[in-house]
Amino acid sequence: MLSKELEKALNEQINFELYSSYLYMAMCGALQSMNFEGASNWMKVQAMEEMTHADKMFNFVFERDGKVMLDKIDCPPSEWPSMLAVYEDVYKHEKIVTARISNLMELALSEKDHATSSFLQWFITEQIEEESNAKTIIDKLKMANNAPHMLLMMDMELGKRQFTMPAASEQA
Repeated sequence: MLSKELEKALNEQINFELYSSYLYMAMCGALQSMNFEGASNWMKVQAMEEMTHADKMFNFVFERDGKVMLDKIDCPPSEWPSMLAVYEDVYKHEKIVTARISNLMELALSEKDHATSSFLQWFITEQIEEESNAKTIIDKLKMANNAPHMLLMMDMELGKRQFTMPAASEQA
């Protein structure tokens, strides 16, 4: 059973994961407006991943006999000046998510809630990948130095990303 404090913190993170999905959909739209269909696709896949993260936490709260309390989702920004600016914001956002997950882990450890600690380990590992992916894209975009042919190549590369539904063992 979850403590009230941990239940509240997990609920806040569920809402933040939903906001993350909403933010990435806004970025998807902004990239589409810039005619970067591949990058827009990458962002849509990212939004879907964030929804699965929210769902994973949602299910976990119920499995631990907790109550899910959804809250309003803030309106994300909707305009960015460039593809690079979008991915720089992705990186900043993922660093915030990492800090939030780390804080959740600290709370779980302080309460000696080993089940929640074990559950959160998946998210800690996931955040390493999330930050690394964003940073790699930023580095490549900086190398492209706004050269149109390089940006088009990057867009094509980003368009190859596909959403893969997590295995049942990863969802629960």
